[in-house]
Amino acid sequence: MSQSAATVTVYSDYVCPFCYLGRESLREYRASREGDLEVDWHPFDLRSGKRNPDGTIDHSVEDGKGEDYYEQARENVRRLQEEYGVEMAQEIATDVDSLPAQIASYYVKTNRDYETWLAFDVAIFEALWQDGADIGDADLLVDLAEEAGVDGAEIQSALDDERLREAVRAKFTEAQQQGVTGVPTFAYDGHAARGAVPPEHLERLVEGT
Repeated sequence: MSQSAATVTVYSDYVCPFCYLGRESLREYRASREGDLEVDWHPFDLRSGKRNPDGTIDHSVEDGKGEDYYEQARENVRRLQEEYGVEMAQEIATDVDSLPAQIASYYVKTNRDYETWLAFDVAIFEALWQDGADIGDADLLVDLAEEAGVDGAEIQSALDDERLREAVRAKFTEAQQQGVTGVPTFAYDGHAARGAVPPEHLERLVEGT
């Protein structure tokens, strides 16, 4: 029996290496499906505890994540890279602010077709985790958008649009209100899986098998 099309909700932040690895797992699962599988992306802000009212990040704020935490994270990233056969330019990206990328991505998601958004979304992930680029840089986001078929001037305007910025912040708050405490979180039909879980776990989530 053929599989029908499905949409899985994914809460993620571009600066989370496990979100990138989780999307790789999702890509593997999607490739094994007979039916289509789309991503309904919801932004999440891992830097919320350090973010100033103007949107900038105060790196001096203590968030309880010391060197031991980051070393464990690096080890987990290396393990998952091997498990999923993925090479990455870096294991963590603590100095990168993803807010501009999330604003730009949300603009494309709400103003373009799914395939255009997906191409832009993938390009942002790959720019950071494959190329080691700063996805907080407006010029880079403009270039990535143009490669995905979006007018760069639109992206520049989106980054300067305070209403759009507030809409994205509202999405951050909405995710927290829905009980999302970490990313990636995959949700489908009232069930959820958190972390860069393997493809077979995503299959069980979506298909209940």
